[in-house]
Amino acid sequence: MSDKPEYARGVKGEIDQRPKRFYKHVVVVSDGGMWRVALDGKALRTPNGHPLALLTEALANVIADEWRSQQERIDLQSMFNTRLAHMTIDRARVADAAFTAEAVKYAETDLVCHLAEAPVALQERQQAGWGPLRDWAASEHGVVLIAVEGIIPQLQPEASLEAMRTHVAALDAFRLAGLAHGVALFGSAVLGLAVERGRLSAAEAFELSRIDEVFQAERWGEDAEAVRRTERNRAEARALDLWFGALA
Repeated sequence: MSDKPEYARGVKGEIDQRPKRFYKHVVVVSDGGMWRVALDGKALRTPNGHPLALLTEALANVIADEWRSQQERIDLQSMFNTRLAHMTIDRARVADAAFTAEAVKYAETDLVCHLAEAPVALQERQQAGWGPLRDWAASEHGVVLIAVEGIIPQLQPEASLEAMRTHVAALDAFRLAGLAHGVALFGSAVLGLAVERGRLSAAEAFELSRIDEVFQAERWGEDAEAVRRTERNRAEARALDLWFGALA
């Protein structure tokens, strides 16, 4: 028998390079205070060969469900939390500082601080959605960010950036990875922080991050590729809710 990987051709003749599902049973097992996912009795490892050791049984079950849901072929792109766990563990020693710096960088030019100069209807919608979250970040976490009209950056108070830096640096690797992904997905440190702290769901934060986009689509329509991109990102937001829910 050949040991070459088996590929299938799609409806348009493209080669499907996703690996075939090679396992039948997926179980969650306890391992020295951590939790692992095993396929036919063999515990998963990350792409870099580290044990896929998870903080909570709930998170292990979320990842196990992703493996259970695979059909004839394994679609890693659909397995958001598996990929996020891989990144968290494989980059644990080098990513913390980078993730912290990235969150602070977003706070410097945060989406929720840039209101439209016009039309008034859009600015009112932005203020209604984002204003309460700026107030919450200020009162609960000392992250006081100044809102401006337009896209020109506003120099934010150093004390606020330091408060953001201090909070992020204190997170464990799994919460930090989730926060970093949320910040990038939403384009906002405030929205990412609100999700990590449970002030908003990731699904809610994602919709708040799209206020400008939705306003423009209502006026001019939305092309098919933009719709597909939105649905992919919306699915990632739902998966991020599972991630944080499992870490609670």
